[in-house]
Amino acid sequence: MPTDWTVVIPVKGTADAKSRLGASPDLAMAIALDTVEAALGAARVIVVTTADAAPVFAALGASVVEDGAGGLNAAIAAGVAAAGDGAVAVLLGDVPALSSRELASTLELAARHPLAMVADADEVGTVLITALHAPSHAPAFGGGSRAAHAAVGYVELAVPVASGLRRDVDTPEQLRALDPDALGARTRALLAAGAP
Repeated sequence: MPTDWTVVIPVKGTADAKSRLGASPDLAMAIALDTVEAALGAARVIVVTTADAAPVFAALGASVVEDGAGGLNAAIAAGVAAAGDGAVAVLLGDVPALSSRELASTLELAARHPLAMVADADEVGTVLITALHAPSHAPAFGGGSRAAHAAVGYVELAVPVASGLRRDVDTPEQLRALDPDALGARTRALLAAGAP
C-alpha cells in the first residue's frame, strides 16, 4: 500500500528571503510558490511561513503554520509537529526546477527506510529528509547538513544529480545553471522579464 506523505516546506517569507541569491522579494516568492506547487502534485503540504505570506500558499491548497521566527530548524519542527505522527518529509523551499513526478518517485524510495535524505547537487547540503514516523525526525539543516543528517541515521537516497529535486538555489550561479524549461512557471516568467 502506498505511503501517505505529508511534506513540510519552510519558507522565510520576508523581504530578505534568499539574500545570498540577491533575488528580489518577488523572485524569492516565485521560487517558493513553484516549489510548493510541485510538492502539492505529490503529497499533502504544510508550509511554515510568516503571517503575511501565508495567504498565497493557502490559495495554492497548502496548509499553513505560522513561523515563530526561531530559525530554520525551529520552523521545521513546528511544521513536523503539525503534520501528526505519520510519514513526513521536509523539503527546502528553493527547488524551482522540481517536478511532482520527481518528488513522488523519491518518496516511494524513502518509504523503504525509517529515515532517509537527499543531498543537494553539491553533495554538501540536504534538500529533503524523510521519516516514516514523524517524531523520529532530527532536522540538522545548516552548513554541512548532508554529513550531519547521515550522522543521526538518515539513509542517503540515490537520486540523480540532474534531478530538479537536488538543484536548490542559493546563488546566482546555481540559478543560471538550471534549464529554463525545467523551471516552474512563476520563476521562469520573472527571469524572462529580467527580474533580479
